Amino acid sequence: MTLELDAARLPRHIAIIMDGNGRWARARGLPRIEGHRQGDKSIRAVVERCGELGVGHLTLYGFSTENWRRSADEVKFLMRLFEVVARREIGELHQKGVRVRVLGRMHELPTSLREELNRDCALTRENTGLTLNLALNYGGRAEIVDAVRTLAHRVARGELDPDQITEAEIAGALYLPDTPEPDLLIRTGGEYRLSNFLLWQSAYTELWVTETLWPDFGREQLDEAVLAYQHRERRFGAAPV
Repeated sequence: MTLELDAARLPRHIAIIMDGNGRWARARGLPRIEGHRQGDKSIRAVVERCGELGVGHLTLYGFSTENWRRSADEVKFLMRLFEVVARREIGELHQKGVRVRVLGRMHELPTSLREELNRDCALTRENTGLTLNLALNYGGRAEIVDAVRTLAHRVARGELDPDQITEAEIAGALYLPDTPEPDLLIRTGGEYRLSNFLLWQSAYTELWVTETLWPDFGREQLDEAVLAYQHRERRFGAAPV
């Protein structure tokens, strides 16, 4: 079923917490890694649909700073999967004009994955289509800590007066400061929490939660989320008229 979306009211930036891979696999008697493999297909479908709709930015929560607590085998598999998928998909993404960026503490990622991501970002830097932001080894609190450290160094060098630190200064020290704040944040898997994702940027983001597990999420579910967004009245703290 194709939903009628208003092209004039599309979210400029969609962020997604891709949850439910493990539960999807468990329900089918499969190991967790099979859920991650299946989830890769959902990423492709969502990236393609966002490109078709003309969404400017898509941020995907791939691996959090807390995910290192998972089993060593699962973490190793995920790091390898990220690298394999990035290498496999980058040609088509580049051909379609997608710009790839990464947010998170990249220096803590495995060397081969970090090098692949750096190549992909450099290759697509000048592309003007969809901007695909990959949150890897990312945490909202870690991002704010890193921003505060950046500002503290500026203060220590005499470049910034502490009394002049504003919200704009903090926002400008975040990982991707030129990225607009998300208009719509989607969480799959039915959990009602942010899980340390884009904490600063999501102050006035519209939230949409679905029981659908990430491997079952695709184009139709994305359209459903966008349609729900288009029926909301965004007030940004203002009283209703």
